[in-house]
Amino acid sequence: MRILVISDIHSNYPALEKVLASAVTVDAVWCLGDLVGYGPFPNECIERIAALPNLTCLLGNHDAAVSTSRDIERFNDEASHAIYWTKREITQENLKYLSGLPETATTDWVTMAHGSPREPTWEYIIDQMSAMINFAFFDTQLALVGHSHLPLVFTVAEDGKSVTRSMLQPGKPLKIETRCILNPGSVGQPRDHDPRASYGILDPEAQTWEIYRVNYNIKKTQTAIEKAGLPDKLCKRLAEGW
Repeated sequence: MRILVISDIHSNYPALEKVLASAVTVDAVWCLGDLVGYGPFPNECIERIAALPNLTCLLGNHDAAVSTSRDIERFNDEASHAIYWTKREITQENLKYLSGLPETATTDWVTMAHGSPREPTWEYIIDQMSAMINFAFFDTQLALVGHSHLPLVFTVAEDGKSVTRSMLQPGKPLKIETRCILNPGSVGQPRDHDPRASYGILDPEAQTWEIYRVNYNIKKTQTAIEKAGLPDKLCKRLAEGW
């Protein structure tokens, strides 16, 4: 069984389409949230995700802000601008879809959240300390999170007293042998200085995790951002991957 794990699409439809075209031989899709925010194609992204078979989809902090106006004051100027723009553009049907998304999901092997097991929508797991704290907040072997836009792996030592942090590169699958927190990176706005869309493939039977990167038409998204009147910074960061 192969599971496509994606996160932080951020209304970037060209990136999403390339990821789905690249990861064709999968049995299920797990989306860790933030379908919207920043980008110019919120309705297209929601509708594409909602139509996927064998889908588990979670609520991200941008999704919550758009659908419920929750915590908008916590966003920076560019993000809040995009949220208010999205609230004007989104259809009622798609707004209803976002508002119905759960914050977490769990299988017998994996706990899923957008931010962290401890705080599902807002907490970033980006360093060893935040990871160590969060290992106490889930009972499964794995946790899958997004939010940071970085393809990170946190592995706890057998004695539970230390955590290793690494950024997984494409072509280097991880054999899962202990408890881990895994992040697939971002489909629509990578922040590891690699502008290619990022996603993960989880194989529960082989117990492997692998990161993939795929090029997409960045200019198409940038042109749509400009046409929508969204901040210029949102264009620039796509080309540079930050």
